[in-house]
Amino acid sequence: MHKRREFIGEVVSDKMIKTIVVRVMSMAKHPKYGRIIRKYNKFKAHDEKGIAKSGDTVRIAETRPLSRDKRFRLIGVVKKALAPHIELKEEAK
Repeated sequence: MHKRREFIGEVVSDKMIKTIVVRVMSMAKHPKYGRIIRKYNKFKAHDEKGIAKSGDTVRIAETRPLSRDKRFRLIGVVKKALAPHIELKEEAK
């Protein structure tokens, strides 16, 4: 039996209902030049309870197809994102 793929990535969008978009980075060696390059893939993952927010680092696992392009589910949040700093600008009179 095959093991299901698991990835750790960053949530880039949580605007859909029960769905998050996770960006996963992988490193590979360039075939000709030998330099290490970063490759990014974006996966849609099922987030039933809506606990993951944009900027969080999460773990996702492969599962049966849940929709046309959703094949992963959220296992858990590894690290919560820091709250964005909000600045209030005063109007110049």
